[in-house]
Amino acid sequence: MTLPFASLRRFHFNFPQRIAAAFLVLFLIQGFWITGHQTLSDRDYQYARCGRETWEKPSPLAGYYTSCGNIHDGILAYRVAGLPLTINLLLQRGLDSFRKPEDRVVQASSGQGSAGLSIWELRHQMTHVLLLLRLPFLFCGCVLGAGLWWVTRRLYGNLGGYVALALYCFSPSVLRACVSPNPDIFAALGVYGGIYTCIGVAHAMQGPRRKWRPRIILLTVLFGIAAAAHIAALPVTALLGLVLMIWIAEGRRSQLLPVVLLASAGALVLLFACYGFSPDAFSYVFRSAAGFLSVSLVPARRFFSTFSNVGVIVASAASALLYLGARRSRYFGNTAPLLCFLTLIPLITTGVQSTPWLWSLPFLLTFVGGVFADAFESRRGRIFMVAAACLVALQIIVCILTLPTLV
Repeated sequence: MTLPFASLRRFHFNFPQRIAAAFLVLFLIQGFWITGHQTLSDRDYQYARCGRETWEKPSPLAGYYTSCGNIHDGILAYRVAGLPLTINLLLQRGLDSFRKPEDRVVQASSGQGSAGLSIWELRHQMTHVLLLLRLPFLFCGCVLGAGLWWVTRRLYGNLGGYVALALYCFSPSVLRACVSPNPDIFAALGVYGGIYTCIGVAHAMQGPRRKWRPRIILLTVLFGIAAAAHIAALPVTALLGLVLMIWIAEGRRSQLLPVVLLASAGALVLLFACYGFSPDAFSYVFRSAAGFLSVSLVPARRFFSTFSNVGVIVASAASALLYLGARRSRYFGNTAPLLCFLTLIPLITTGVQSTPWLWSLPFLLTFVGGVFADAFESRRGRIFMVAAACLVALQIIVCILTLPTLV
């Protein structure tokens, strides 16, 4: 039965979408539980202070964009961390106009503006500071999960989407990235969304031109998210996306490079806007070592030797064996995420502290969902369904047991 208002044009919120929404709600519940047991750290103070400065324009140190310096390790993370605090502070100051002086929430000193209040002072005057800091990152994690569901369901059907989304929502690695201010979850969203939007643009170029523009605009936005989260994510996303576009775009290959370059140029404009159109702060991104990348097997060894990822590890090993052993699994829909995962997992940043291997995780889960979806349609489909359910259950149990260690 379809609920009233369950369909809005092309969007449907029927049973499969409700199952996906339930997984994402469980993901949020885990994130809120972890947040509720955390305390403000030095890293939180840094992101809160400098994030607010990007919005409230205080008087930073002479020659620097903020008191943290010219931010080069992901301006987007600072922006989104500071935005809820700035909005909440402005709201409370507005409501204070209708309160008695002794009941006002923001007790600023004489002549002191909202930007002058430190996060240390705000923690006593405003509630839920820690939650406000984490909400944008939890929201980004939900958006990435929704994107993973949309891609896998569209490519592999409901069951493949369920497997990928369940493993994602109960991944301690993803939860850890969403309950602490950092740019990597936004970079993962930009890289994953950017590459699959490149594939969507390549498919759209086989049709009428009127369908190109919205996809190219979306591609520009996702490239901008990748660039603002981590400058090295932009060339990686653009190159991988271009390779996959060339693979599938027949008869339009001469137009692919201009499209990718246009989206990349638009992404740099969005990055410039994130720096408040400050040429000096923007130029420091390219004068620093933020974009330096190297290759190492350490991230892969660390990920595949972590017990909290045991469900994902076993599912990945089974998927690799099925991919190599079953010809029906070796097609573009499965090969593309596998190639992206193998390209991204060994990357390390040498100039700033970051975890590029997290960018590869959605591609691994996409590959797992695709291969298992093919196995579900084989003669032994029921056996593979039971095996997939057991692996998902194993990952859920391990994740729940691991939650206290993420605090």
